[in-house]
Amino acid sequence: MSDWTQKLPKAARDYIADRRLDEVECLVADLAGVAKGKAMPASKFGKQKFFHLPNSIFAQTITGDYADMPDGSEFTEPDMVLTPDYSTATAVPWSADAALQVIHDVLDQKGEPVAMAPRNVLKRMVQLYADEGWKPIVAPEMEFYIVARNVDANQPIIPPVGRSGRRMMANQAYSMSAVDEYGRVIDDIYDFAEAQGFEIDGIVQEGGAGQVELNLSHGDPVNLADEVFYFKRMIREAALRHDCYATFMAKPIEGEPGSAMHIHQSVVDIKTGRNIFSDAKGGETETFLHFIAGMQNYLPAVVALMAPYVNSYRRYVPDFAAPINLEWGRDNRTTGLRVPIADPKARRLENRLPGMDCNPYLGIVATLVCGYLGLKERKMPRPENTGNAYINADELPTTLGDALDLFSDCAPVREALTPEFCSIYEAVKRNEYKEFLQVISPWEREHLLLNV
Repeated sequence: MSDWTQKLPKAARDYIADRRLDEVECLVADLAGVAKGKAMPASKFGKQKFFHLPNSIFAQTITGDYADMPDGSEFTEPDMVLTPDYSTATAVPWSADAALQVIHDVLDQKGEPVAMAPRNVLKRMVQLYADEGWKPIVAPEMEFYIVARNVDANQPIIPPVGRSGRRMMANQAYSMSAVDEYGRVIDDIYDFAEAQGFEIDGIVQEGGAGQVELNLSHGDPVNLADEVFYFKRMIREAALRHDCYATFMAKPIEGEPGSAMHIHQSVVDIKTGRNIFSDAKGGETETFLHFIAGMQNYLPAVVALMAPYVNSYRRYVPDFAAPINLEWGRDNRTTGLRVPIADPKARRLENRLPGMDCNPYLGIVATLVCGYLGLKERKMPRPENTGNAYINADELPTTLGDALDLFSDCAPVREALTPEFCSIYEAVKRNEYKEFLQVISPWEREHLLLNV
C-alpha cells in the first residue's frame, strides 16, 4: 500500500486490504450537517495534499439559497483550504466500487481554522474546556424514522410496509417484533457500521410508527459528532436499499412523537482522569450542580442550534415525550435535563432538548457551551424537580424566529462560539425562516379559504 494508506484507521485499512481502492470522497459538513466536498480517483487523492472549496458553502441555506455575508463584504467566494484528517477515514460500504470517505479540516489561506465551519466550532469548544484542565465526554442517542418513499412533497409522510405486509404501527416502544418488521434495514445498518469501524451501543424501537433509536458509546465530542455525521448518511443508504427512506426530521409524521438527539455529557479532569461530577466518596459535587445551572441559564439562547428549522418546533409540544422545559431531575424522563442512574465514575447529565435534525457538531457544541459557562460562573441550579415536569413548558422559544432573537442577544454564547460563526449562522437561519413564512400551508387553505 502507498504511504498515505498507512495513516488510515485499522477498519479502513482492513476494508481496502483485498480490494482495489477506486475512489475517495473528501467531505466537510456545512451548517445543516449536509456532506459537501469532492470525489476523486484514489490515485489522485494520494498525490494531493489539499483541495479547495469556496467559503460560500457555509452561507447556503437548506433550500439552496445563499445568505448575505454577515460582515457586509462582497460575495466573492474565496477558496478555503481543505486538508484530510486521516483519522476520520472510513469505508463507503454501499458503493459499487471500493471507496473511502474522509472528513477534512477547513482552513483559510493563511492556515487558520475557518470560524464558520461547524467542526471547527466544536473543536474550539473542546479546546476551551482543555484550557481549564477539563475534557468533555459525550454520548449521543439518535432517533429517526423509517418511512415509505415520499416522492411528492405535497403528500403526507407515512410509515412503510413491514415484512408482515402491514404498515408499521405506533405505540409499541421497545417492541422486538416492531424492530423485526424492518429487520433487513437494521441488518444493513449493522453491516455498514462494522465495515466502517463504528460501535453501536444498541438499537431499540421508539414510540412512533417506524421510529428507531440508535445509541452510540461515549467518547470525545468531535469523534462522536463525526460518527453521527457518517451515521446519518449511512442509515439513509441502508433504507434506500429496501425501497424506503430514513428521515431525521424532528417531526416527520403528524400525530407521532418527534425524533431527538439526546446528549449524555460528563467532564473529566485531564490530569487525574477523574469525573469532576463525583467526589472521592462517590457523591455529587458542587461542580456538577454548576454544570446543571449553566444548562438552565443558557439553553434558551442555543435552542436555535438544537432546533434549527421551523419543523423542529413541532416536536416541542406537550404530551409527546419531548420534555420542553429546563427542569432537572434524577432518573426523571419528564425533565429536559435528566441525571441517569449510573455509578460515580459515569455520573452524567442528559440533555433531552436537541432534535435529530440538528447538525451533530452544533447540537453537541450547544450543550457543551452551556455547561462550560456554568462551570465558569459557578452558580447553583433550581431545586430538583421530582414530579411531572411536562407541565412546565413555557421557558423555551417556540418558534425559530424567537430562538434566533435569544441566540443573537446572548453575549457569553457568542463570545465562546465566535461572533463570526454566530453571525453567519443567524443570517442563514433568518433567510430560511423568511422563505418559510412565504409558503401557504394546506391548513390555511382548508380553514381560511372560504371561512374568513
